[in-house]
Amino acid sequence: MIISLAKIFIALLLTIVLATLVLLLLPFQRNGNIFHVITRLYSRCVLTVCGVRVVSKGSGHIDFSRNYIYVANHASLFDIPAVLIGIPATISIVYKKELERIPIFGWGMKFGKTYIAIDRHGGQDALQSLEEAANKIRQGVSILLFAEGTRSEDGKLQPFKRGAFSLAVRAGVPIVPVTINGSFHILQKHSLRITPGTITIVLERPIEPPAANGRETELQLRDEVRKRIEQHYIQQ
Repeated sequence: MIISLAKIFIALLLTIVLATLVLLLLPFQRNGNIFHVITRLYSRCVLTVCGVRVVSKGSGHIDFSRNYIYVANHASLFDIPAVLIGIPATISIVYKKELERIPIFGWGMKFGKTYIAIDRHGGQDALQSLEEAANKIRQGVSILLFAEGTRSEDGKLQPFKRGAFSLAVRAGVPIVPVTINGSFHILQKHSLRITPGTITIVLERPIEPPAANGRETELQLRDEVRKRIEQHYIQQ
């Protein structure tokens, strides 16, 4: 546990340093490249410090010159750095707007203007943030969404929420199902114990966006993506 706490302290220190660097470099950022370089550097440093190795499978299924909505399961705080390192593409993360209140870290995400905030409280603000996200995707941005909405409590796949698939239908961009295995064992929810290990990222073939829209289309898309992720998922 002492070693785990030391690793968490180093990871927090890296977060503060690199988030501060993002804020300092904002005047020089034009297309988001600086932000993506720093977040990938951050991810690689955190994974290395914590003894986490990332293995990626299925990259041959993906045309990385296109933009996609990557939809994944979620079991650990290590999922995001693992995806950023394991997928050889520039990916923006969709995050809950409340995170912007966190000093330095949240400010970096908000003012970096590269990641996408979603208001999850419903109402007009939520609809507007969803439409803004869809517009960014149409402009050529690839994004990552966690379909379960939050981390798994027990290492099993949770029900998938509709939001990711509503966004996919709105944007008209293919979905890539992403299965993340091994991260729950490394750091479980509500735990501070980090266990070194390997995270495996499995990329499925893209699912083209349906021509129709509406609730039923979104639910069918959700079920198809969950089925593909479940095929590769190892219960933890």
